[in-house]
Amino acid sequence: MAGMERIFDWLLANSGKIIFLIIVLIVAAVASRLIKRGTMRLLDKTDVPSASIFANILRVVVWVIATCMVLQPVFGINPSTIITALGVGGVAISLGLKDTIANVIGGFGLMLGKVIQPGDEVTIAGATGTVKDITWRHTVVRERGGNELIIPNSVLNTKELKKMPASNESLVTVPFTARAGVDTDAVTARIVAEVSAATADMQLDGTKPLVKFTGFSPYGMEGQVWAFAKPGVFQSTMRDTIVRTLAGSDFLEQGAMGDAEEA
Repeated sequence: MAGMERIFDWLLANSGKIIFLIIVLIVAAVASRLIKRGTMRLLDKTDVPSASIFANILRVVVWVIATCMVLQPVFGINPSTIITALGVGGVAISLGLKDTIANVIGGFGLMLGKVIQPGDEVTIAGATGTVKDITWRHTVVRERGGNELIIPNSVLNTKELKKMPASNESLVTVPFTARAGVDTDAVTARIVAEVSAATADMQLDGTKPLVKFTGFSPYGMEGQVWAFAKPGVFQSTMRDTIVRTLAGSDFLEQGAMGDAEEA
């Protein structure tokens, strides 16, 4: 009972501080959420890319202000003391957080320089996908297969980065060999018609299959079918559909196609 009384007395004596702390935390949480939503909506109406790095920085500022507000009245700590301590230990902190600082600076450089932004199709170190978000530490790239690559922003400033149009990212190629002596225009028309019908629900909007003749071989004329897979469709699925559609066509040299696939 004595212990409960001491706890009750402490709560009663510090009720003002506790209420103030709770109010500040609630206001900071609400402000943080509103700032995130408002910032993203505002960025959507401007030329500045709407990545979460900007909203996250503002949210950090809100919580820093809230912390400074409660240090003195609730915990009896003078904020200037902490600022002085941070100044003295700034060198050690900067060394310990050098990677984080490099990522933050790299993220701002990528966004403000409009090097990349959410929605861009990119290839980084051999990995291809769509930029999903740029945070204060890393960039999230989502591959067509669903995998998400988490790449530190500092790495993006040192690695080769290739931006691509949607058609290049979605390109599916299937090689074929046309029999010698066939009418190339007729072959092109037939392949386009058959592949278009077979992949109608897979094609990227505004595109259609293309046929490119690339050279000659002992079997006949070498060529490729170009098709463009819409988002959410695996390129391997579309390639499989095209191969199955063309299999057995009398104007193609099937043996040559098999050799090409094995190679």
